[in-house]
Amino acid sequence: MRHQQTLIRWYAGLALLGSLGCDSLVTDPPQDNQIFDAPLDGLTAAQLKAHLDGDEAFGEAFNTATGLGPVFNQTACVNCHPDEGRGHPSTNLTRFGRATADGFDYMLEFGGPQLQDRSIPGYPAEQLPFEATGISVRGGPIAVGLGLIEAIPDETILTNEDPNDANGDGISGRANFVPAPEWLELSPDKIIRDGMYLGRFGRKATAINLLQQTVSAYKADMGVTTDFDPVEIFNPAVGNTVGDNVPDPEVSAETVRNVVIYLQTLREPLRRNENAPEVLAGKQLFTTIGCASCHLPEMQTGPSAIRQLAFKPVRLYSDLLLHDMGPQLADHYPEGQASGTEWRTAPLWGLGIVDNLLGGTPFYLHDGSTSDLTEVIDLHMGEAAGARSRFFELAETDQMSLIAFLKSL
Repeated sequence: MRHQQTLIRWYAGLALLGSLGCDSLVTDPPQDNQIFDAPLDGLTAAQLKAHLDGDEAFGEAFNTATGLGPVFNQTACVNCHPDEGRGHPSTNLTRFGRATADGFDYMLEFGGPQLQDRSIPGYPAEQLPFEATGISVRGGPIAVGLGLIEAIPDETILTNEDPNDANGDGISGRANFVPAPEWLELSPDKIIRDGMYLGRFGRKATAINLLQQTVSAYKADMGVTTDFDPVEIFNPAVGNTVGDNVPDPEVSAETVRNVVIYLQTLREPLRRNENAPEVLAGKQLFTTIGCASCHLPEMQTGPSAIRQLAFKPVRLYSDLLLHDMGPQLADHYPEGQASGTEWRTAPLWGLGIVDNLLGGTPFYLHDGSTSDLTEVIDLHMGEAAGARSRFFELAETDQMSLIAFLKSL
C-alpha cells in the first residue's frame, strides 16, 4: 500500500541514519494536523482493507498496457491530488465550449467538453479549438473529508438556498441540479427536480456523488474505462473510434468501489492554532463581515451506511451552493444549471496546509492562479462584493487576524 510503503521506507531510513551516527539529519514525521491522507478513526477491519485497497488504486499509474488513453490528461489520480491534497497548476485541466445563438455548444466534434492534451505514442493529442469562447481551467481540489460531504442530506443543503435573495442580503445561493447517468447508483432519499438530482462535487457542483465523480475522473482525466462507463474516449480528429487496443472496460467495478470507499473514509483536515487569540479574532471577523454567508462554518450529516460518517458535524466552511462571483473569476463556461460566472462555494478546510504538498508554495482559487490570500479576497466580486469591501475597510491588524484564521483551517 502507498502509505504503508512510505512508513516502511521512513523507518528504514531512520534505522540506517542511526547506525551511521547521523542523528542530526533525522527529522520527525509530520503531525496529523499537517497532512491530508489519513483514515477516519474507528474503521472496521473490512472497511480498513477496502480503504487500503482503494488507496493503492488511487495511486496506480496507468500505461499503454493497462488502458491509459488513447487521449488523457494525467496517468494517476494522485497526479492531480498529491497525497490527497490540491493539485499543482501544472496539472490543471481545461474544459471548453462556445456560446451560440441556440445556447452553449460543448464542441463534442472537437473532443469537448474536456481537453485531453496528452496521448499515447502514435496517437494525436487534442488541440484547443480557436473557436472556443468559454474556457475553464481548473486544478484538482483537496480530496479528503468527501465522505462527510456526501453524507450531508439534500434537505440540509437546500435549506440555505435563496435564489431570489428573499432576505435582501445580496447573497442568492442556489443548487445545481444535474441529470444522472443511467449507471449511477442513487439512494431513494435523493431529492429530484425536473428529473434531475442535486450536484455537490466538482468546481460547479456537477457530480451527484463520489461514484459519479470517480468514474468520470477515470474516463475524462486518464482515458480509462470502467464497468460503469465502458465506452472509450478518443480524438475526433482521427476520424473514427480507434482507441488504445486494450479491451474495455479497463478497470473493474470492484476497483472503482474501493476508490470510492477510500475517498469516503479519508478524514477531514485537522485544525491548527484554533484557540490562538489572533485566530479567534479572525474567526469573529469572518462572520462579522459576511464571509460566513457563503462559507457556512458547519453542516450536519444524516444517516450513513458507514457508521463513522453518520450524524456528524461537518466543518467544511461551504454551503455547497452556486454563487455568482463576478467578472474577475468568470470562466464563461456554464455547466448544468451553473452559469459562466457561478462557482460552487469552495470548502475552506485544509486551506492552511495546501503548501505542504506543493513545494512550500500554496496555490489558491479554482485554477491555482495566486498564492496570496489577500488577492483571493480581492478577486471575490458578484455576491461576495460586500464582504470583500468590508475586508479592505478593516484595519491592517484585523485583516491579518482574518488571514491567520483562514490559515488555521
